[in-house]
Amino acid sequence: MRKHKHKADSVWQLQEAKQRLSELVRRAESEGPQQITKGGVESAWVLSAKDYHKISKPKQGIVEFFQKSPHRDLEIPIQRKKDLPRKIDL
Repeated sequence: MRKHKHKADSVWQLQEAKQRLSELVRRAESEGPQQITKGGVESAWVLSAKDYHKISKPKQGIVEFFQKSPHRDLEIPIQRKKDLPRKIDL
């Protein structure tokens, strides 16, 4: 099981989290992710909507990246050298 570094005041026992849900949500919004433990073991995390959207945002592919570029209409002159290939001794 992976352990995360966190502030002690951002760790909630499940029973306490159920009793103080409003405060748990408020702190997730103002202080960052809040960890919930069950039996002393990491069980869940409560994130603000902002943090959730930040980590669940779909990754952009290279095609979409270039399509959204402000320079997509820029024409780059590409010239190929017309030199003969080098001779290689085998």
